[in-house]
Order: sequence, then structure tokens, then C-alpha cells
Amino acid sequence: MAGLAAGLLTGAGTARAAGTSGTEPGQGGATATIAGLKTYGAAVIRGAAQEQQIPAGLFEMSVEGGGTLQTYCIDIHTPTQQDARYRETPWSGTSLATNDNAGRIRWILHHSYPQVNDLAALAEKAGVRGRLTEQDAAAGTQVAIWRYSDDVDVEAVDPQAEQLADYLEKNARNQPEPRASLTLDPPAVSGRPGEKLGPVTVRTDAPSVTVAPLTGTATGEVRVVDQDGKPVTSATDGSRLYFDIPEDAPADSAELTVHASTTVPVGRAFASESRSQTQILAGSSESTVSATAAVSWSGQGAVPAVSARENCAKGGVDVTVTNPADTPFTIEVTGLKYTIAARESRTVTVPLSEDQAYDFTVSGPGGFAKRFTGHLDCRTRAAELGTTTQTLSDPSPTPVTTPDDTNLAATGASNATAWIAGSAITLVLLGGAGLLIARRRS
Repeated sequence: MAGLAAGLLTGAGTARAAGTSGTEPGQGGATATIAGLKTYGAAVIRGAAQEQQIPAGLFEMSVEGGGTLQTYCIDIHTPTQQDARYRETPWSGTSLATNDNAGRIRWILHHSYPQVNDLAALAEKAGVRGRLTEQDAAAGTQVAIWRYSDDVDVEAVDPQAEQLADYLEKNARNQPEPRASLTLDPPAVSGRPGEKLGPVTVRTDAPSVTVAPLTGTATGEVRVVDQDGKPVTSATDGSRLYFDIPEDAPADSAELTVHASTTVPVGRAFASESRSQTQILAGSSESTVSATAAVSWSGQGAVPAVSARENCAKGGVDVTVTNPADTPFTIEVTGLKYTIAARESRTVTVPLSEDQAYDFTVSGPGGFAKRFTGHLDCRTRAAELGTTTQTLSDPSPTPVTTPDDTNLAATGASNATAWIAGSAITLVLLGGAGLLIARRRS
């Protein structure tokens, strides 16, 4: 998902504001690069026109700052892109937002490989006849997930893997979305110099987080403090952080970043910046996570606090504007004007079509302007096509290769397999005909 502005990228789930860098404000959690399909078997997609065999199993990702993630695919017809960069993303920013079975997928993750690594016990519970290998377990788990994530007719090739997939599909129950590994709430605050702005609340499962020095401001006297005004360098879940702005500070803005080391909760979604297939977390080592929040201040005029987040349930981008002042002000978003009352927040949705790139600016009084760019990606490839398989005329984002190939287009369905098979048969027939003609001439 590439942003329109040069040098700006966005992950599904949070629109990027122009001029920001690093982790998106409000978009907390892990950032990782996909390393490949590591433990896998084979599966067959069945359609009215053809059958298609593809690899099915467990991916690995390398976390920025340290750590490893294990994931399964939840968009069967979209291939993975080589070295694609992913961000931890709320379900609301992915196809899971409108999938009534999203909670069943999380149940499958908790009740199968690799969360359950006693394969003999898993095989017994699932009624699997024969030995269940890691490859079988990964393939069966992936197949069961695809049946709920993509509503596709797919079966595992190995009988043991297929028995596991059937067991998981039949017994899956809805579970709630897990919370993010680390966020700051709200993602943006504003106010007047001489005031303690905030609070911004830390939300995490980590035992503690490190509060980094503020960035983006030329005013070195701005500090991050607690409720009593004491400087803060570390925090825990539920900590309320404030920004201490000197009274004589000129109008400016800054970013707060916090870091932690923790295991990312199973069931968190990971969306890419390059239209690579969406993933869902199956396991995590101790990994580095981070989150940011923005703060702005001015001695006079309106000081809106603005953030944006993709909302797949509504089919657009939610823009939230907070007015911390005692007087109302008016903002403009995509040609429409909205009045924000004093001491109130308001969220408006910018409607978008699926796969639509967006680039809009929120403008307000006193020359206020904040730009957001991104690409709305809320549906699986199968939902976009209105079918569960691709035909030979359907384009593929990237060619399909073996799982060990550096192109990594491993679990995305493609027409390449059928084309290669057809070409091979044609060459065999042509070779046989050539030999027959040569013999007759002789």
C-alpha cells in the first residue's frame, strides 16, 4: 500500500500524516519484514474451471529492533512480495473488519500449531489417523484459516493435514480481537504554552516501556512528565503522560515515541505497505515494539489535534479532530466543512472505494493544515474478484515461485502453475510428433 506523496508510506489501519516519520501516531506495535514460508505442506484450491495446487503453511518475519514472528496468510489470492515490510494493524484496518468469522480464526491459532507444539496430543484431539508432522500441522492450520478468511474451497493434499483442517474448522468458536502490543491513546493532543498538555495513556502488555526524548521540536525545554509534573523516562500499562510546554514557547509541534520488548498477542493482524498478502500472527518471540503520539501548541488561534485511521467497516478513513480550546472552530475535509465545539472531539469519515489511493488535507483556521495519504485495502483478492479461483485470463500481482525462491510469492494463488503444466504437455507432444516424422522419413 503505497502513499501518493514521495517518501511517504502507510500501512493499512492508519493514514499517514505528511511530515511524519517512523511509527505512525497511534499506530503502535511491531514492524517486521517477511522472511519467507518456513514450515509448509501443499493445498489444492478447487474451482468450477480448474484445480490449483499451492504451498500452505507458516511464514516467518524479522522484527525491526529484534525478534521473530510466525504468521499465516489471510488473503489466499494475493502473493507475498519479496522483503515486504509489515506493520501490526488493528482488525478494523484489514479484511477482518467485515468478516464475521474473524474470531474463529483467532480460536484456530490458539488451538493448533505452533501454539500447540505437542503434535501427538494435537493429532489425538483432532482424530488424525497416522503421524502428524510439523509440515502437516502447518498446512492443516493454514487451510482451516483460509476457509474462514477467504471463504474458499480449499483442501490440504496430505490426509493428516486435511483431517486437522476439518477438525479446526468444525470446532472453531468466536474470540475477541486481541489488543495491540503497544499503543498511545489518543494519538494526538494540542493546547497552549504554559499548560500541561495531555494526557496520553500507555496501553501495553509489556512490563514496562521506555520513553524516548521528544523529536521534531526546536524547543529543548519541552518535557514529558507525569501527573505531578515530574519528568518521565519509563512507564507501564495505564501510565498517563503529559507534555510540559514552557509559557514562552513559540508555536511548534513534537512527537513522543515509546519502546518496549514483549511478545505480540496471537491473532494480531499484519498489513504490508506493498500490497503483499495480509498476515495474522501465530507466534512471537520477545520482540521490539513502539508507538508514537503527536503534540502541537500555539499561543493564539485554534490548535486542532488531528489524527486519521482507516476504517474498513465504513469503507473509508476516519478523521478525528479534537478542540481543546474554549471556543469552537471550523475545519474543512475534502470540500466539506465541520464545526468542532469547544472542548469536544468529532470524527468524520472520508468515503473511499476499495483499492483507492487517497491524498487529502484537513485545513482549519489560522492556516492550519495536515495532510494524509495512503491506499485503502480492505478486501481479500477473492472478494474483489467475486470468485474463489483465478482463471487463466486473470492477472497475478507477481509470478508464483517455490517457497525457497527469493520472490516469496508462495501462498498466493496464481495462474502460473496451470500455464507451466500446459506448456510442458505441449512440448512433450511436439517432441513426440517430431520423432515420428523423423522415423517415417528414414
